[in-house]
Amino acid sequence: MTVTPRITVGDGRLVAHGRTILTGVADNITLTHASGAGLVDGAFVGATAAEPSSMHVFTFGTLRDLRFMCCFRFKLWWMTQRMGTSGRDVPLETQFMLLESRPGTGATTGGDDGGEAVYVVMLPLLEGQFRAALQGNDRDELEITLESGDKAVQTAQGTYMVYVHAGTNPFDTITQAVKVVERHLQTFHHREKKKLPSFVDWFGWCTWDAFYTDVTTEGVKQGLKSLAEGGTPPRFLIIDDGWQQIGSENKEESNNAVVQEGAQFASRLTGIKENAKFQKKEKKTTDDDKDGGEQQADAAEQTQTPGLKLLVEEAKRDHGVKYVYVWHAMAGYWGGVKPAAEGMEHYESALAYPVQSPGVMGNQRTSSWTRSPCWAWACVDGVKVDVQNIIETLGAGHGGRVALTRAYHRALEASVARNFPDNGCISCMCHNTDMLYSARQTAVVRASDDFYPRDPASHTVHVSSVAYNTLFLGEFMQPDWDMFHSLHPAAEYHGAARAIGGCPIYVSDKPGNHNFELLKKLVLPDGSVLRAQLPGRPTRDCLFADPARDGTSLLKIWNVNKCAGVVGVFNCQGAGWCRVTKKTRVHDAAPGTLTGSVRADDVDAIAGLAGPGWNGESVVYAYRSGELVRLPGGATLPVTLRVLEFEVFHVSPVRAVAPGVSFAPIGLLDMFNSGGAVEQCATDGGTAVVALRVRGCGRFGAYCSRRPARCTLDAAEVEFSYDADTGLVALHIPVPEQEFYRWNLEVEV
Repeated sequence: MTVTPRITVGDGRLVAHGRTILTGVADNITLTHASGAGLVDGAFVGATAAEPSSMHVFTFGTLRDLRFMCCFRFKLWWMTQRMGTSGRDVPLETQFMLLESRPGTGATTGGDDGGEAVYVVMLPLLEGQFRAALQGNDRDELEITLESGDKAVQTAQGTYMVYVHAGTNPFDTITQAVKVVERHLQTFHHREKKKLPSFVDWFGWCTWDAFYTDVTTEGVKQGLKSLAEGGTPPRFLIIDDGWQQIGSENKEESNNAVVQEGAQFASRLTGIKENAKFQKKEKKTTDDDKDGGEQQADAAEQTQTPGLKLLVEEAKRDHGVKYVYVWHAMAGYWGGVKPAAEGMEHYESALAYPVQSPGVMGNQRTSSWTRSPCWAWACVDGVKVDVQNIIETLGAGHGGRVALTRAYHRALEASVARNFPDNGCISCMCHNTDMLYSARQTAVVRASDDFYPRDPASHTVHVSSVAYNTLFLGEFMQPDWDMFHSLHPAAEYHGAARAIGGCPIYVSDKPGNHNFELLKKLVLPDGSVLRAQLPGRPTRDCLFADPARDGTSLLKIWNVNKCAGVVGVFNCQGAGWCRVTKKTRVHDAAPGTLTGSVRADDVDAIAGLAGPGWNGESVVYAYRSGELVRLPGGATLPVTLRVLEFEVFHVSPVRAVAPGVSFAPIGLLDMFNSGGAVEQCATDGGTAVVALRVRGCGRFGAYCSRRPARCTLDAAEVEFSYDADTGLVALHIPVPEQEFYRWNLEVEV
């Protein structure tokens, strides 16, 4: 049987599924077709240079009049999104690119996919000791950069620099592309193969925005107590920056240390133990009760007692915390490890000066760092490992950036595997492909730059960035959309996004500064959360819009629960990253009210949830308005939002449960992610009974085309209300006595 590749280069054109994607493809560009699933729909791009070098820029081809969305590094640490239609719109340090070719948008050849859109994914890869990235120039040429980060590591060619994959479903095409690359590189694993740490299904609290580096043992206790007393007990805790022993090379440097939101960029780690704020110095008996020898032994014990361990034990014993993570930087601290620090000489830390990639320097105005090994702490359950991308700048003399990053990450993952059986690691400040294509085990990754409580320009940008970055990052790990403040003007906006993002849900409130009304829309009384099943991503009709800058588009984010889908709609207009000032800024101080629409198939996986024979009909429940609408297949529902407003739509396929009777579960009506409460929905046409497994407590709702005969909860009959105009069945579920309890709810129609 002859297999015909659907991605080809000929006559100066890159063609995918019969559509011309690039013209003017350079003569030195080669294609190598992948094996397996990539044989037909994928190919690797290579090129040859005249001379060996540690840094190459190859012209790929000319890009014009095709919509694209890309993720690029606007800082050394982080990616964000950019949309465009031509090569000049492609930023430096582009690490992921999705293009759309619609019928009639370009020249076609044989094999054109008729009236369907064709989506093309471009993934710049790691090849040996080199890393590739994409960028554009003012001639609309798409370029491939290839660099080692070490002038001694040179090559004259790359054969597998970029992987190109095409298909007719954008989400499937991205997943297929990453899985082909996984088989090719054999250096990382797809998210689906990784163990997700258990903390993600529990509500959490992080100390960072509550205290910054002024965190103390007493402050941690106050925060845990404060949240629990309000009815939203945190079950996981992140003790962020501020617990380690740090210092600067000299007092003058310490006094002039760069501090941003509490981080001390000029400081270095000076000891392996917790600092004085976390050291326990209590005495169980008075000195009068002890002789001299006992007093000396007690003094020695005071200097050795692991205060951090005692805090962890108290958090779990007295506050119900299940998982405690601590922060540290990949190189120990922001400035690394102080060379020859007392007690740390065996780490042999050495001063090294960062050399940044030209692409990063072009996007970010940017400082000395030290390098050190990674370590783990036996008293905690996991680590949040920050400042990871600094390692790429230290590759000179060590075989280059790829080799050094991979060595560090392998050491980190080995340490996590030895010390944290639940795979307890959150990767942070790590948005480079050096790390992503080296991560075999790490399963959680921060999805964007921080939540900045005092920066009004950051909130809409944050929500849009996490959604678009998740298109790429979500193939490797479960994206973490970061903490937020529950008592904040944008709190509901952030909370609703986290609820549908499939991400961990945690806040960084100061003790006593909480909005419990908001938190109870996210957190159940046992401290668990209703987490959506997938990484939340923009809907298909939003992929190439620019909901942060174009003044016309709403951002829609889709996800699924076990029995239904969910679509969050957000007005994110008014601010964005500025390529001129190299920072996030407000570009429209008064963005207008926008109107858009929602449809059932905005949930890309809705047909799979509905099962065979589904006719396209759904019930849509709007969380904020409380409206319930039965929506025919293909129909739309309008939504109008001002900036920083949102709505969450729960989309539940309608199913027949008896002749002339249809049913659709909704969930807990007062929770942001209502449908996350429904874990199972089974029907038996013979008995006309719908059997559901339900988590949580509060107002539960479902759609039924006629009033049910009765409802039972754990076999006990319960009262319910029925609205004949909308079909809403509502009943009250009490607070269960057990954690993560599943109720048996039966609706007899």
